[in-house]
Amino acid sequence: MPAIQPREEIHDVVVIGSGAGGATVAHVLTGLGVRVTLLEAGPMLDPYREFKEHHWPYEYEHRGAEPGGRRYFGEGKPFGFFSTTSGGWELDGEPYTVADDTDDFWWFRSRIVGGRTNHYGRMTFRFSDYDFNPRDRDGLGWNWPIGYEDIAPYYDRAEAFIGVTGSREGLRSAPDGVFHDPPPPKAHELLIQRASHKLGIPCIPNRRAVITRALNGRPACHYCGQCGRGCLTASNYSASQVQILPALETGRLTLVDQAMAREITTDGEGRVTGVVYVDKRTGEERRVRSRVLVLAASACESARLLLNSKTRDFSSGVANHSGVVGRYLMDTVGFGLGGYVPALERLPRYNSDGAGGAHLYMPWWGWDEQERLGFPRGYHIEIGGGYGMPGIGSFGRSARAAGYGAALKEHARREYGTRVSFAGRGEMIPNDASYCEIDPTVVDRWGIPVLRFHFRWSEHEIRQARHMRETFLELIALLGGEPDAPARRDASGISIGGSIIHEVGTVRMGDDPDTSALNGFCQAHDAPNLFVCDGASFVSNPDKNPTLTINALAWRASEYLADEMGRGNL
Repeated sequence: MPAIQPREEIHDVVVIGSGAGGATVAHVLTGLGVRVTLLEAGPMLDPYREFKEHHWPYEYEHRGAEPGGRRYFGEGKPFGFFSTTSGGWELDGEPYTVADDTDDFWWFRSRIVGGRTNHYGRMTFRFSDYDFNPRDRDGLGWNWPIGYEDIAPYYDRAEAFIGVTGSREGLRSAPDGVFHDPPPPKAHELLIQRASHKLGIPCIPNRRAVITRALNGRPACHYCGQCGRGCLTASNYSASQVQILPALETGRLTLVDQAMAREITTDGEGRVTGVVYVDKRTGEERRVRSRVLVLAASACESARLLLNSKTRDFSSGVANHSGVVGRYLMDTVGFGLGGYVPALERLPRYNSDGAGGAHLYMPWWGWDEQERLGFPRGYHIEIGGGYGMPGIGSFGRSARAAGYGAALKEHARREYGTRVSFAGRGEMIPNDASYCEIDPTVVDRWGIPVLRFHFRWSEHEIRQARHMRETFLELIALLGGEPDAPARRDASGISIGGSIIHEVGTVRMGDDPDTSALNGFCQAHDAPNLFVCDGASFVSNPDKNPTLTINALAWRASEYLADEMGRGNL
């Protein structure tokens, strides 16, 4: 009698990716009693080994840089390194390509549990009501299938859980939320605020995912100013510490790290059955089956997986009947300019570290005067300055001054902390020339075809960057300062695509299955048990940083998913 073969386990929900989207799905579903299996391409996070909070540069060989000047993040380089030869971020054995007939594109991937939330800027802004129907305002791009009223309750849930600082201002371009008290402004920020008000530009307490009172066992921020190195107390939001680790404690989350997803499997009838992945430790191929699959690997990684999963019933890739998967890739428009402000010379020195970034920012002020401005949509302004760790930025012109000895030291002391900076972060309108596709010849170390990028700023974004420059020059002049020569990247000074690391829009949502891949709950039109819960679902890319909206959309999708499972529809 033949031996009875064991039945392959079918998992309730499999999630790919553990950043803001995947971690929110895991947190919400396990809280609702659903068992979740989470696949992460990077290693498990050990904050006490990976985070470099409270360490000094001189504690590391070459101040933490590798030979050749490559800059990397964390032990073992789970976040990759910045290549001085290619001018972009690379991962060993995981290349990507950029088409010859396009502008450059830099793709940053963070291979570790929690992804980019371990070290991102934590700017935490709600989209405005008008951000969900941009086409109605200027005829460009597309409207979302949902409105502000649909997502507002989930902004509330996300902000209350992760903790966000801010103040209630009543500005349409910067909707109020559930806030912790903001930290007080720094001296240079008060000067900037006075100048911005003269131009009619609001300058308000920043909205950042950093708590200023204890929350869910997390102590308040202790103002060490090193948020970019990780936070051992979890006082700032990272998906790893705030969502993944607590979800593991429920006993309903199984985490599989070092799992590189290769392709999605289907049953030939339009339903997803699971995913094939490579165990990066052994190189072995493994298969996991699921009732529901959630992609949250990042906008481009999720598109790559869908496009690489061609089957008889999905000849152009899973969930790609519309042909929009990989299309309409967007990043945030960036332009930066700094300056030397003599009024800041010889102020009493004080610890201005604060919560690891600016305590004030400038939300978009021109949302209702597009025709006068000469470009559509808008941008917000992030500001910098203060007495940070001594370096080129904090010493301003002294860092390049000639001389030596007492005179040079006096010059440095006088100008320390006198530099301010402005960074514009603006909306990119989706265009046909910006997309990612599968490279026909290049594969990664596991034999998985890689992405090839096409990217192009339009005249809309170029004019916007010019407006940023003029605004920053006016602000510096009102401060009585002297502007730096901008570090020009191309003819307009606009940022390189991908460099702001706000990739969104490659698997967009919409009401029409012929022109969109997902519905308003991030559910695939073509495969009802497939959800995409990262920035890929975005229809537009407003000037607000995307993480909070990823959190909110994933929270909304998770509650819908759990309800549909309970009804027997998934």
